[in-house]
Amino acid sequence: MKKIIFTTVVIAVTGIVSCTKQQFADHYINPKTVGTTTIEKQFSGFMAADLDYVMYKYWNYFVVLQNTALPWSQAVGVNNIPARFVPGAAAVSDRWSNFYNFLAQYKELLNVYNKSTDEEKAAKKIYITLATIHFYDQSQKVVDLHGDIPWSAAGLLSTNKGDVNASYAKYDKASDIYTKMLDDLKGFAEELNTVALSAPVAATLKSQDFINQGDITLWKKYCNSLRIKLLMRASGVAAFQSRVNTEIASILNNPTSYPVVTSNDDKVAIEVYSVSSGINNGTGTGLNADFYKGLIGWGGGDIPSKQLIDYMKANTDPRLSLMFQPGANAGGNYAGLDPSLPSNTQSDLANGGTLSRYNFANISQNINIPGMLINAAETYFYISEYYLNGGNDAAAKTAYENGVKISIDYYAFLSGGTVSNVLKTAYLASPGVIWLGTSAAKLNLIATQKWINYSVLQPLENWAEVRRLKLPVLTFTADNTNAQKMPPNRWQYPTNEQTYNAENYAAVKDNDKITTKIFWDVK
Repeated sequence: MKKIIFTTVVIAVTGIVSCTKQQFADHYINPKTVGTTTIEKQFSGFMAADLDYVMYKYWNYFVVLQNTALPWSQAVGVNNIPARFVPGAAAVSDRWSNFYNFLAQYKELLNVYNKSTDEEKAAKKIYITLATIHFYDQSQKVVDLHGDIPWSAAGLLSTNKGDVNASYAKYDKASDIYTKMLDDLKGFAEELNTVALSAPVAATLKSQDFINQGDITLWKKYCNSLRIKLLMRASGVAAFQSRVNTEIASILNNPTSYPVVTSNDDKVAIEVYSVSSGINNGTGTGLNADFYKGLIGWGGGDIPSKQLIDYMKANTDPRLSLMFQPGANAGGNYAGLDPSLPSNTQSDLANGGTLSRYNFANISQNINIPGMLINAAETYFYISEYYLNGGNDAAAKTAYENGVKISIDYYAFLSGGTVSNVLKTAYLASPGVIWLGTSAAKLNLIATQKWINYSVLQPLENWAEVRRLKLPVLTFTADNTNAQKMPPNRWQYPTNEQTYNAENYAAVKDNDKITTKIFWDVK
């Protein structure tokens, strides 16, 4: 693979009030005292700001996801300890702070761009378009966690020249954010079809863009695949249904103008070119190194759920050995963690080495695993659902089967191997996988295959889809030690919002409950 070399300048700006007013002001750095940035450098600095939550790093997995989305989607087994369905304060606060730093870097990029000459703006508009596509991708994840969030007015401390009072951010409605993102992405899809870059801009973009290396066709696919995902995520909401049908039809009927990700070769992901570079899953030292070497490991976070393993075994899924390995004392048998067992029994099983683990070499200790943003399999599964809803069974089947085959190929790629077409065809003909039954049964097939494909590699998308579709149907043991007895519908806001952004928080306070559903959660 080609090594990407880039430079970044990250201006120290705070995305939203998550500290005292004085601390907030202290984060503002007068641009006159900072080395000169450029649109190009700020672009890479912005993208680098969320790497810890795109790549597979220790804190994100061990502290945040292992205790929240992973067990709630049963990509991993649920350890039946008290308060297991309450999002941890550290997880919520840290991910929120990281996103708002990322958001602030995006707003600073806009600030730098808006101060440029008209000539430079015309030549370098591409940086704003591409940055916004990626920003919207990450914004969607935070909306899907919290619902309404500070967004349009957030991250403007530098733009407001350090005026703290002018920089406290109001909350935007989640549905309004989705609408804005979909409107803009539709415009970007048109814009990218007509963009013409000068040779110098194209060459610099290639070195600064560590997602798609300046490949505009890949950015088109990122944009249109993201549109399909957002549209399908909101497809159960009456106010979105007309545009869902119209816009997805437009995308699928015009593949030349609106290409989407359809193969593993054009997946949108951040590759690890070198562990010693700034783009990595761990540096080889400290917690990240111990995480990947198994010295810390994923704890119970790499033991799959019983339902996942049982389904894959029953249907002779070619991904079983690619994704998992039998426990050390399992005699080669694959087994997942049963959510109906008492916590002490679960611990005994885990410690006894009879439960499977996510495959060390391919996944849980694969320090070179790409940070996934959009892949072909998920795109096909959304397309299949769209066709199924529209009554086009043949197209839905084709998209479903393409998604399954490409998912198998991706997990084989992580192992450095391949799976034969014979095995893939046999799998698609197995009783629990074959495209048969009612529309409801077929939707369950799509949801189940999407669930397997997302697994631990895209846990926030996995949890969002489990909440949206209520499929596959998952069984949890109630936590009778806590008021929150079952998995939540959302994360609450970090407590600092209540204290330091109190006036704006007051507008959302009544809905700040983990039982409140995200706007697209209508089933």
